[in-house]
Amino acid sequence: MKKNILIVEDHELTRFGLRTTFEGVDYIEKIYEADSAETAIEIFNNNKIDIIIMDLGLPNMNGIEATQKIRSLDKDVKIVILTSHNDEKEVLNSLKAGANAYCSKEINPQRLIQVVQSVADGAAWFDPSIAHIVLQASTNSPSFEDAEDNRKNYDLTSREAQILKLMTEGYSNMEIAQILVISINTTKAHVANILQKLEVDDRLQAALKALKNKIV
Repeated sequence: MKKNILIVEDHELTRFGLRTTFEGVDYIEKIYEADSAETAIEIFNNNKIDIIIMDLGLPNMNGIEATQKIRSLDKDVKIVILTSHNDEKEVLNSLKAGANAYCSKEINPQRLIQVVQSVADGAAWFDPSIAHIVLQASTNSPSFEDAEDNRKNYDLTSREAQILKLMTEGYSNMEIAQILVISINTTKAHVANILQKLEVDDRLQAALKALKNKIV
């Protein structure tokens, strides 16, 4: 099924470049544009939006606040942060606000197309250039760590552990199903069980907990 995408970027030239990147991509139906968070929320409220590419440095309401607001309106929409910022606080606040991915604006356009498709299919992804920030902070920050976690037995089956490892590597449900030669419905059932056992809300939290606590 094709997806509708909303590009939220206040720089006209960058916004044009992003639109050009996604025009003609086979999984994209419609492309919407906004030059501010306020406009983005208005467009979101009046249209069916599946994926949002969100800049952080927006005027007035910033991208983190916009992500949090939109996430409160729809927990299923996929939000990809695309920014030139790699400040630790902004990275972590973006993830806590509900972003599904965090990409540098230096990313190759074709790679961005792949990342957005992967996120649309259910994967969580963050740029390798900020991976060390996320993992280090997730170890040290109380908001990302429970001191009891290291002593818990999550009782994952061997198949669930295998799938969790693939989740930490950024694979989508469809890709995991293809790698393990199982159905997509079976994969989704395993992922749901993993989230429940790890006591997390989404795939990104599961991946961070798995890496942080060396579960896989």
